Amino acid sequence: MDHESKYEKLKEILAKIDRPLLAFSGGVDSTLLAGVAAEMGLDLKAITINSPFIPEKEIEEAAELAKDLNIDHQIINIEFEQLGKALKNSPERCYYCKKMIFSKIKEYAEAEKRTVIEGTNQDDQGDYRPGLRALKELKIRSPLFEAGLRKSEIRELSASLDLPTWDKPSLSCLATRVAYDSEITEEKLARIETAEKYLAELGFNQYRVRDHNDLARIEVLPEERKKLFDLEVLDDLNNKLKSLGFDYVTFDLGGYKSGSMNQSPEVEDE
Repeated sequence: MDHESKYEKLKEILAKIDRPLLAFSGGVDSTLLAGVAAEMGLDLKAITINSPFIPEKEIEEAAELAKDLNIDHQIINIEFEQLGKALKNSPERCYYCKKMIFSKIKEYAEAEKRTVIEGTNQDDQGDYRPGLRALKELKIRSPLFEAGLRKSEIRELSASLDLPTWDKPSLSCLATRVAYDSEITEEKLARIETAEKYLAELGFNQYRVRDHNDLARIEVLPEERKKLFDLEVLDDLNNKLKSLGFDYVTFDLGGYKSGSMNQSPEVEDE
């Protein structure tokens, strides 16, 4: 099935969902869902979760996108302590986080007699993502996945609909930067966010600063690695990240790779 046929299937799926409530991050996937729903004239409402795991810039961008798309949008704030077991940062972190967040979204949806939808796509099955189990347990709908859409097809459709996110770099929460079994603290999240903001200011498009306690491991796109081979840039990065509390600053020679902190161990449910 080509992506145009999948697009028609997506519209058929959305048309059958009663008053959808979209978990809206402002990323490529959820923005396509918002754009298609808006084009179809559906009674859509979007919810963005503002938690310490999400960079402030992404919350601001989501709010601006919702305004541009003219969709009903609300931000729900999650406090650091509410993240509970996710803060222990076991390999099941994403499960605990998704379960807590989507339970709150589902409560909100039930109060408004809406059906929760979110942006998981077919490519998300190829990585270790325990959070998908939480979505299944809560019976959250994933229309892009149901329609068989992959990330590249979602970007193509987004471009055809003139959505500004069609080429937006992939997003993930700040917690994914912290090595498993190293407890997540507000200080760690803050220094990662500040470090990545600095990489953006230097002109990098896709990047991660992986936190291995006293060591920072910088990832940038393979084609952007040459930007780092400048003594002034290296000195600036080293000094900046050390001022944030890292003792050592390293560069991943292989470049950025989605899910590079992931692993898929045998984990017992707690």
